[in-house]
Amino acid sequence: MKFSELSERFFDSSPLLKLIHSHWKNLMYIGITAAVVSSVVALLIPPKYKSTVILFPAQTNSLAKSLFIDDPMGKKDVLAFGEEEQAEQMLQILYSDEILEKLNLKYNLLRHYDIEEDDPYKNTNLGLEYEDNVSFKRTQFHSIEISVLDHYPDTAAMIANDIASYIDSVKNRVQKDRALLATGILKDEYNRLETRILGLEEQLSAYRQKGVLDFETQVEQYSEQLGIALNKGNKTSQRFFQDKLDTLAKYGSASDALTEQVILERERLVELLEAYEEARVDAERNLPHTFIVNKAVPAEKKSYPIRWLIVVLTTCTVLLVSVMGLIFFDALTPKNA
Repeated sequence: MKFSELSERFFDSSPLLKLIHSHWKNLMYIGITAAVVSSVVALLIPPKYKSTVILFPAQTNSLAKSLFIDDPMGKKDVLAFGEEEQAEQMLQILYSDEILEKLNLKYNLLRHYDIEEDDPYKNTNLGLEYEDNVSFKRTQFHSIEISVLDHYPDTAAMIANDIASYIDSVKNRVQKDRALLATGILKDEYNRLETRILGLEEQLSAYRQKGVLDFETQVEQYSEQLGIALNKGNKTSQRFFQDKLDTLAKYGSASDALTEQVILERERLVELLEAYEEARVDAERNLPHTFIVNKAVPAEKKSYPIRWLIVVLTTCTVLLVSVMGLIFFDALTPKNA
């Protein structure tokens, strides 16, 4: 048998059409029954209403860096919208257990979703119900869409708006914990460095008591005065200024090095103080991390279920299974010679 003949025979639909034609009444009754039953089931499904919040993440997370840093390359506009990176970070916060816990505490979601308190899998079931009714996605414009389904339109809107507000509380809590830890570290480092500077200044004070104040200036002045004393033959002045120069030769280099070290340490102390103030501001003040574009409002029409779609899909599925059953039983039925 040629391939073309085999293909034509394989794809020949006339036996299938004959089979359907011979059982068309049964298929019609099955289709009507499926449509009626699926209509009743669809009517019994409680409707759900959908509410949506659209928001943009903020570009910056730090209030101090937004307002107090003078470096134009490091400073971020507190009013600027965030981009893809900030949107992805916000999605991670939205999927956190902390937000679900806050919602459960406020709305008693276990009871709201008809989950028994003594259910050993209540947390798992709560998570599944939450995933079925709450969704988050990033749009092509780097905004975040929060969608909530619920049997009550007012509740759906309130949950969606609360989720949006919880973003700030969760992110501020995380950043405040980190900022508080940073302020403690910076404060300890500041105190340690301040104590070190006091020790260096005490050493420097000892050199000053020996008469070492400004090494280069004093060497120049004492050398000039020694020369004048030598020209005049003033032995007393010669010994005086020579002693001064000997003292400078002995302690001057160490005093200069110590002075430079104190200057550098004080500059470092100023940097630590600035970093501490930035961390303190971030720990004590809260910065909104979102720009709400659209708040959720109670829906006027249900979003689920789409009853006509349930009826159509169910009826078509039942008819398809029925036809496959007819084909199967027809193939098993022995044919008369």
